[in-house]
Amino acid sequence: MIRLGSNSPTRALLLKKFDIDFIQNGGEFNEDSITTKNPKSFCYEATKGKFDELYKKFGVEQIPLLVADSVVTCNNELLRKAKDIDDAKRMLNLQSGNKTSVITCMIYKSKNLQLIDISSTTYEFTKFDEKHMQEYINSGECMGKAGAIMVEGFCKPYIKSVKGYESTAMGLCVEKLKPYL
Repeated sequence: MIRLGSNSPTRALLLKKFDIDFIQNGGEFNEDSITTKNPKSFCYEATKGKFDELYKKFGVEQIPLLVADSVVTCNNELLRKAKDIDDAKRMLNLQSGNKTSVITCMIYKSKNLQLIDISSTTYEFTKFDEKHMQEYINSGECMGKAGAIMVEGFCKPYIKSVKGYESTAMGLCVEKLKPYL
């Protein structure tokens, strides 16, 4: 049993898919306090901030703690969660027909082990269909997603090539975590 320090339903689904028992307790860390524009640095700082907050609250004596965060980058631009519909559309248009990387950082700590990993999965997308993209934006599914993308949903039919684990792009590289559990 582990404690997933995240409110993400997608991360919870990943742990279930890989048959990892967990309880879920997210935190309140404010990512707006991070000033770096470097995607890997931002991802690490966000994960570390969330980890520190939840470690103080729960510790790891009873249940190991797992915290993760993801960012998206395209054309060297850090793409965080869309602030509004216009921001989501801007980010999706940037990624349409382009290469996009999803960077995920995870910190796992038990009494005997601390694992810190930063993984990246890069997708090359074909052009997004304008009507389909607008339907996706209107559905609201893009809100709350780094870069406004959902590789397991909206983006799936547009994937031309992929390098890396899909789980990384979904917010938690379970393939790298599982051997340590």
